[in-house]
Amino acid sequence: MPAFLIGACIGSFLNVAIYRLPLGLSVNEPKRSFCPKCRSSIPLRRNIPLFSWLLLRGKCHDCKAPIAFRYFAVELLTAMLFAVAWWRFEPMVPVLNPFVWVILSLWILLALLVVITFIDAEHLVIPTELTWAGAILGLGTCALWPQLASLATGGGTWQDGVKASAIGWTSGFFGLWAVVELGKMAFGRIDQKFEKPVEWRIQEGSGEDTPMEFILDEDTNLWWDIFSRKTDRLLLDAESIVLDGETVKGGRMIVRELDFELPDGSVRKFEEIKSLGGLATRVVIPREAMGMGDIHLLGMIGAYFGWAGMFFSLFAGSIYAIVVALIGRIGFGMRLPFGPFLAIGGVTWLFGGWKLWEWYLNVLGPLNLGM
Repeated sequence: MPAFLIGACIGSFLNVAIYRLPLGLSVNEPKRSFCPKCRSSIPLRRNIPLFSWLLLRGKCHDCKAPIAFRYFAVELLTAMLFAVAWWRFEPMVPVLNPFVWVILSLWILLALLVVITFIDAEHLVIPTELTWAGAILGLGTCALWPQLASLATGGGTWQDGVKASAIGWTSGFFGLWAVVELGKMAFGRIDQKFEKPVEWRIQEGSGEDTPMEFILDEDTNLWWDIFSRKTDRLLLDAESIVLDGETVKGGRMIVRELDFELPDGSVRKFEEIKSLGGLATRVVIPREAMGMGDIHLLGMIGAYFGWAGMFFSLFAGSIYAIVVALIGRIGFGMRLPFGPFLAIGGVTWLFGGWKLWEWYLNVLGPLNLGM
């Protein structure tokens, strides 16, 4: 019960991080939570985890604007994860002091996974400062309790724990990085040609927390989906270009994250213009098979659970993603955040998935002996 209550309180803070971090806001200033609609500060008496959302019926007390169910879900999910972690690992770490530090570290890991899951699901981005902090903490935790990095194969000395953690991070980070680079070389762009010229324009984000948008024949492409790397370029064979209301000469146009190059070779910054659009016969849009945030996340999972836990999380996360894509009828080429599925895969390993790996090793052992 104490673990559940602590988790609910931490979940309330995680809601603050989930809302503010993608917007570049501090999680400490302002100190009190506020309504995203009317910006009124929420006093402590109306900020009780779980109960406040239910008592207020999911609405702001002052402006009556709806408060997303996500706030209640994050508090409940975090409370349940904290309680299960305490129940699951208390018998496995018998000495008091290591248990206290191990359970705190596992709680922090679960909190990070919750934040990353909801931010990636909503914004398709994973804050790498969270994954770096988690990877360092995972390394320290495996030194304190080496069995964490090798749940399915037993423990060892603190040196064994550090080694397993380092191998887990390295294999997770660089292994997935190699996959992403190969995917970029093979499928790193969408080349569209049109028999008749189609309209295009670049505009400010339609929402308060969305970046600039590239609109092609009324299809919206978010800026951060196009320019994942500094080297990414958006190419347009423009039949016409309308810049700040004036038509300029058409031709090959090169668009970068912060500026663009007109067919005559002149370069203009987006901050210097008011509008940009026209007609195009061909557009080449850069794309990524997977974001760099997923690479950092898998590295963090490997730092906690070693290479076996990392591999299991990747495999399980892929299965979860395929199931969701099939159920949701998400077509090929449509963006699906992978971070939440990696996080679920990691939680699956932590709460018993490692026993499947242990079973697999036990089955594989006799087969090897028979050979």
